[in-house]
Amino acid sequence: MNDFWTNILRYPRFFISSLVGLILVILTPFRNLFKNPKSRIFLTLGIILFFVSLYLILKTMVGL
Repeated sequence: MNDFWTNILRYPRFFISSLVGLILVILTPFRNLFKNPKSRIFLTLGIILFFVSLYLILKTMVGL
């Protein structure tokens, strides 16, 4: 029974490490784009455009 609880307590650590690994894998291409000054401008504009459009969509959905 002791092994059962040991295995159950391992799941949160596995979940957190998997989530951190997934985030790092997703963000690596964006980090590489920041190395080039020309693509840095486009990436920054893309991120700003993404958040502005997300704000406008949510604002419209809520009805404000």
